[in-house]
Amino acid sequence: MLTHTTTRVLEPGDLGAALAVLDSEPVANAFVTARVQAAGLDPWRLGGEMWGWYDEGRLRSLCYSGANLVPVCATPEAVRAFADRARRTGRRCSSIVGPAEPTAELWRLLEPSWGPARDVRPHQPLMVTERPAADVEPDPLVRRVRKDEMDLIMPACVAMFTEEVGVSPMAGDGGLLYQARVAELVSSGRSFARVEDGKVVFKAEIGAATPKACQIQGVWVAPEHRGRGLSETGMAAVLRYALADVAPVVSLYVNDYNKPARAAYHRVGFRETGAFMSVLF
Repeated sequence: MLTHTTTRVLEPGDLGAALAVLDSEPVANAFVTARVQAAGLDPWRLGGEMWGWYDEGRLRSLCYSGANLVPVCATPEAVRAFADRARRTGRRCSSIVGPAEPTAELWRLLEPSWGPARDVRPHQPLMVTERPAADVEPDPLVRRVRKDEMDLIMPACVAMFTEEVGVSPMAGDGGLLYQARVAELVSSGRSFARVEDGKVVFKAEIGAATPKACQIQGVWVAPEHRGRGLSETGMAAVLRYALADVAPVVSLYVNDYNKPARAAYHRVGFRETGAFMSVLF
């Protein structure tokens, strides 16, 4: 039994304790919870390490260290401990993302050794809903993307990622990891699109899913079709699928400067309940 404040890499035997921490904030932690529920805590299956911060022998906070660095239920003391470990291991992630307050402190501590960042987005409203707005009709043409439609959906996914993040997901490994992720979402029935004349004009995915909450991501409307209200009716359709088939609570987070998107999500039934922060390298 640990009897002092410390951090360590969690092992498969720590799964129950880790899930208890994650379950304390099921909406904010949906991304990490979904990964842990699917892969456990073995680093090879999880795609990274899960760091645990203990206080008097009890696991209090987590930090997922993989392609992203994600603080989970992190107290100020835990953030300092995670920053110390991150400095020692060196930067291996492409972003730091998580609830705004602990993520801001984590970045403050890491910036002298990890900076500069390519982009910092300090306030990304976390939006949540349990029911769709009654006055926005879901787009009947939005449907699940079929497994044989990867060639159809990939250009839209690449365009969305490049527009949102500022770099192409096809760089580095030629897009192999990104294509695998898109294929995973399609095969699991969590990729949705409206197709006109053989081209995607609206798309979105349910990127993380647990029994308690899921998170919509990758919302995109083809530039030539913007201004038609497709983001609202399309999101209403995806929201309908998500609430019926996936989880009782649906969330997303959005850049605070994207006022049209925030307004559209409000009209569909989302409300702002907190904020995330992202640091992009």
